[in-house]
Amino acid sequence: MFKKDLRLKFSAQRNLLSCSEISDLSLEIANKLLKLSIWNLNYFHTYLPIEQKKEVDTSYLLSILQGKDKNVILSKMKDETNLIHFLLTDNTLIKKNIWNVPEPVDGIEINPNKIDVVFIPLLAFDTLGNRVGYGKGYYDTFLKECRDDVIKIGLSFFEAEDSIDDIYENDIPLNYCITPKKIYSFN
Repeated sequence: MFKKDLRLKFSAQRNLLSCSEISDLSLEIANKLLKLSIWNLNYFHTYLPIEQKKEVDTSYLLSILQGKDKNVILSKMKDETNLIHFLLTDNTLIKKNIWNVPEPVDGIEINPNKIDVVFIPLLAFDTLGNRVGYGKGYYDTFLKECRDDVIKIGLSFFEAEDSIDDIYENDIPLNYCITPKKIYSFN
């Protein structure tokens, strides 16, 4: 299936989820994350969900990260394709941008090469770890700035597709994808 078709399919499926289903499924995803051997690392990048797009709620993940005293990094859109990254602190002010993406206003900027783990929002993924986002390329650009050994973890309400037909050379695959039912691991 092509990316544009997968975007339509999984956006429609997410739109059918109730708030309580999103909460329950997001909690199951967070609990599955505890089974990964990543918790000895220090710098974790995550996203804050766009509620209107019914993304995985990362508040449970944030609770885990803060409970384990990890450094949490959030991004802010800098321009058409680039993000800047800030350390989440007690003083971090979060504000929605013009696309309703919650992001830090400012703060302590963190270089992407310090990040050990990146949790990635997505609409769909396949059995090889290829992912489909919203198509703007923010995460592909960001992941190229990270170290080669950064651990890339997708979060999805739905299971893997067999394949994505239009993978590009610049697309960066996941190391893992976590769903409420399964932990997918990719080489």
